[in-house]
Amino acid sequence: MTAVEPGPTIKRKISGWTIILGLLLIPACGERNVYSPPPPPQVTVSQPVRRTVVDYLEFTGNTQAINTVELRARVEGYLEKVYFQDGAVVKKGDPLFLIQQDTYQAQLKQADAQVHQQQANLDHAVVETNRFTKLVQQSAAAQTELDNWLFQKASLQAAVEAAEANRDLAKLNLDYTMVNSPFDGRIGRRLVDPGNLVGAGESTSLAEVNQIDPIYVYFTISERELLRVVGEAGFSPAQVEKLNLPLSFGLADESDYPHKGHLDFAAISVTATSGTLSLRGRFPNPDGKVMPGLFARVRAPILGYEKAAMLIPEVALGYDQLGPYVLVVGSDNVVEHRSVQLGIKSGDNRVIRSSLKEDEWVIVEGQIRAIPGRKVNPVRKPMPPAADEKPGTEAPEDQAGKGAR
Repeated sequence: MTAVEPGPTIKRKISGWTIILGLLLIPACGERNVYSPPPPPQVTVSQPVRRTVVDYLEFTGNTQAINTVELRARVEGYLEKVYFQDGAVVKKGDPLFLIQQDTYQAQLKQADAQVHQQQANLDHAVVETNRFTKLVQQSAAAQTELDNWLFQKASLQAAVEAAEANRDLAKLNLDYTMVNSPFDGRIGRRLVDPGNLVGAGESTSLAEVNQIDPIYVYFTISERELLRVVGEAGFSPAQVEKLNLPLSFGLADESDYPHKGHLDFAAISVTATSGTLSLRGRFPNPDGKVMPGLFARVRAPILGYEKAAMLIPEVALGYDQLGPYVLVVGSDNVVEHRSVQLGIKSGDNRVIRSSLKEDEWVIVEGQIRAIPGRKVNPVRKPMPPAADEKPGTEAPEDQAGKGAR
């Protein structure tokens, strides 16, 4: 029996399946794929250093004019003139407002005339008293007539003094019609326009003048920090004027503390509700750039108090809901999350008050690649030299409890 060979179509199908089976069997003949974990991420670590720093405290406060006067009309009349532009700088004694004067000029003339009249009456009484004194001595007049002129003389002397007082009052009222600047400063906008009646039954407010050179900065210190300063630096609030304690402050757009002054006032008691003591600094402001009401960051050194502190770079710090922390690399290169308590800032470094030792390695670069509980590849780098350091400010969390500034 003769075998039938498969046709060309069947041969092509068999060859195709053979190729597919061969491709499927190739991976089975090779090695199995195994997952290789990536190497530990590389980070830069540094050890804390111990250096001597000057301890500073930082507060927040507000600027305030050293003198503020609300100008008011002290006499009644129509406002005739305004001599200034709203918001202008004024000097002490500059005329600012003029209230109609004709009424008060007439009253002054009337009072002056009354003085002259009473003085003439007094002069006549003096002459008659002298004449009757001689007549009584010569027994040419009765004593009662002399007594009468003595009474007239005393009464007229009192009348002259009363007339002079009325003249002085009339002169004062005339002077009050011209409102002058009480000091060098800056005046606000006028509150009354010319032509309006002012001082009618009340002292009408005309404008406000502020003296801003020098300028005050008010701030508060918490009870905890106050007791610390009293204990460590021997500061007494009752001695602020004698101690002349230096202060400096910076505005919201200033990174440093360029304005220098001194502490000149401390409240006599701690506010029980907030647990804070009110303080005030006095600062020169010759150009008038610092306006009242601005937010100010105040820095105060704890005088005579230097201490050896442990510092780490500011870039090594992180913040979460529990506060500031650092990432520490242990001997097995495993990362540890460590909460810390911060002190003052010194240049680009920050004082660490607790939870860190000098021989530990802190991650200063690559924190984003470091995960607590996992290994890293640390590259050790020393802290920068102290030449770039300068006294700075206190940590944000150390301001807690200081109250509203």
